[in-house]
Amino acid sequence: MHPLAEPDATDEHWMGRALELAAQAASVGEVPVGAVVVLDGQEVGAGFNAPISQCDPTAHAEIRALRDAAARLGNYRLSGAVLYVTLEPCTMCVGAIVHSRISRLVYGAPEPKAGAVESARRTLEEPHFNWEVAVVSGVLERRCSEIISGFFSARRKEIRQKRNQSSGKE
Repeated sequence: MHPLAEPDATDEHWMGRALELAAQAASVGEVPVGAVVVLDGQEVGAGFNAPISQCDPTAHAEIRALRDAAARLGNYRLSGAVLYVTLEPCTMCVGAIVHSRISRLVYGAPEPKAGAVESARRTLEEPHFNWEVAVVSGVLERRCSEIISGFFSARRKEIRQKRNQSSGKE
């Protein structure tokens, strides 16, 4: 089992920064997920979802933040760093978290369909991994959930309106 960590005094601050990045994603039509890598109290990497705009299925917020941090630090190993993300990571992102040696993962909202930390899968608990990641979940959960649900609610409404317009209903 991955070690559960206690929230610390700065978790809400950094999750707030991740929420700012999620809002940037939403503003360009991407699913609003934001991520920040913090090392020694400093932001060293940031990213938001961009698979649509970058035509890249791996352009999740977490991957982009990890790439940014590795480039800035000149090292793909990020041991000692904390990754803050607004939504529970998927299997691909959990793999990247382990490979990058993130020491602590803090996420906001659970992802019941694809979450690979505690919801749909418990990937970090697989015994063959050679790196442990401490996990804190539920930091600013309500705000993180609201930005996602609001985005998809607006998208469903837009689809209904287009469907009604094309069928002559209004």
